[in-house]
Amino acid sequence: MNPIQFIDRATGKRVTETVMGDKALAFAYETLLGRTLWPVLFGSRLVSAVLGRYYDSPRSRAAISALARLPGCAPEEAELPLDAYASFNAFFTRRLKPGARPLGDGVTSPADGRLTIYPDASLDLPFPLKGTRRTLRDVLAEPDAAAERLDIVVVRLAPVDYHRFHFPFACTVSEAPRIIPGQYHSVNPIALIRHPDVYADNERQVTRCRTPFGTCYMIEVGAFGVGTIRQTFSLGAQAKGGEKGYFKFGGSTVILASPAGKIVFDADLLDNSRKGLETRVMARERIGACE
Repeated sequence: MNPIQFIDRATGKRVTETVMGDKALAFAYETLLGRTLWPVLFGSRLVSAVLGRYYDSPRSRAAISALARLPGCAPEEAELPLDAYASFNAFFTRRLKPGARPLGDGVTSPADGRLTIYPDASLDLPFPLKGTRRTLRDVLAEPDAAAERLDIVVVRLAPVDYHRFHFPFACTVSEAPRIIPGQYHSVNPIALIRHPDVYADNERQVTRCRTPFGTCYMIEVGAFGVGTIRQTFSLGAQAKGGEKGYFKFGGSTVILASPAGKIVFDADLLDNSRKGLETRVMARERIGACE
């Protein structure tokens, strides 16, 4: 299994990712037996639900310290001390101390994670990875999308990350997010090589956001172990940086789709994306500016 590397934006250095459950991922996606058993063991709503119940229970507290020790987790940012969390999921969905994610100017990242930008993407061409068969329209599940070409920001969260997500700009949300049932493939790059259609096949929620520069979409994509995507916002006007919701345990992804050319993304993020490198960013950190 090749190491997964990304650019840490804070330092500019290339970092090798510590993959939680790397042996299980390699078995599931890189062996014939694993790919055969995947629909039963890894793609099942029942299995995901059982895992979810366990991680909601006090018995799961022992796993908190193991996660907290992984590089990038930063437990010191958590709102509460580790021993105050009643379950693993309580820690996984933790809020942070005031000031831990200061609000940047311009358009900001919706989540902590590893960011890639796909500029000027067509709704009706395969998205986003080599080998995919599904289109961006399939990902959105929006047959009448307002714009035919969109700029796409993909933020991939790893288990060590803060798992609450935020509005990247001020907007108005008039309709509840659409819940699109699907599978629970991992969003880790190991899995994406074998299953590049993950963003169109996995369970996800799509929110239409009205902004002064057009209709944008926020898509939260569930993954293995993530049986729950919770929205915490109320319909109406949304403040930039305001909390939108959170993921329970597992890897997951937030996708931001905006009309092409309306956001001028920061040069370092675009440059890394062109090179095929993800950039680790923090929630509410600047990633660009409105044109």
